[in-house]
Amino acid sequence: MNGAGRICPLSYRYGASALAQAPERQAHILYVIGGLYGNLPALDAIDALAGAESGPVTLCFNGDFNWFNVDDKGFNAVNERVLRHDAILGNIEAELVSNSSEAGCGCAYPETVDACVVERSNAIHARLKRTAARHPALLAKLGGLPMFARYRVGDLRVGVVHGDADSLAGWRFDGAELDNTRDSVKDNRWRAAAFAAAGVDVFASSHTCLPAMRRFPYHGCKLIANNGAAGMPNFSATSFGVLTRIAVRTSPHQPLYGTPLKRTHIDALPIHYDAQAWHESFLANWPPGSPAWQSYCRRITDGPEYTLERAFCHELTGETA
Repeated sequence: MNGAGRICPLSYRYGASALAQAPERQAHILYVIGGLYGNLPALDAIDALAGAESGPVTLCFNGDFNWFNVDDKGFNAVNERVLRHDAILGNIEAELVSNSSEAGCGCAYPETVDACVVERSNAIHARLKRTAARHPALLAKLGGLPMFARYRVGDLRVGVVHGDADSLAGWRFDGAELDNTRDSVKDNRWRAAAFAAAGVDVFASSHTCLPAMRRFPYHGCKLIANNGAAGMPNFSATSFGVLTRIAVRTSPHQPLYGTPLKRTHIDALPIHYDAQAWHESFLANWPPGSPAWQSYCRRITDGPEYTLERAFCHELTGETA
């Protein structure tokens, strides 16, 4: 599997214009939940957040809801619960239903990611795929999921993706890429064109595992909201996940950060799951020395080296010429 984990399969590439053709679903309150990673206590916490809302909540799991749940009971529980709601493929699910192992975990990691991390991710996915093979009915349901979804929340048009506007495993909605000043003109042209081709005001994404929310002054204002990870800590010395809430009504929950757009609120909500229960569940499948323990245990207990201030920026330049 030389190069596996860095490969972005051609089948992942849909192009922003495909979102313009997707059926539009109405939502009063939309929760976009990427990167659950098999965390059942986080699912419980999400249900509690939704239950406290004053109106109907649409839950959209935008991929990678599986990862650490390699035990049969955990795999079944996560997928049964997630698939009661709206869901799209993440690279993890896409590679679970793939007949090829060429792409490994399907993360399409950039070259800046250490080769050992890529190798461990491929090993995690290979074990998860063996578990998934024992659940053909769930695999069939996963295989029927789309790669993106489109919503209308109030006057706001929302494109939900896993990676970026063009690809299921794209990294162009990563915070570092959004803040990239090396090719700012080129990147701004691509983003402006992507919003126009998709016909949306907001792209809600995940995939890169760290949250970022950025406004861009394209044709008024557009927004990219990457929730990072719902099932793991996103900031240093924290123990909560993050989801993106989009609604006309203000949130009954205190957001971490957020911004209004077209009389609609876009907020990052913390998911305060039972961290101790999750850590114990993680260790039951991934004891010390295992690939997932090496790559993720410190993040699960201490959070990544990332701050809340880096996640949110009110507005970036939109110069395209």
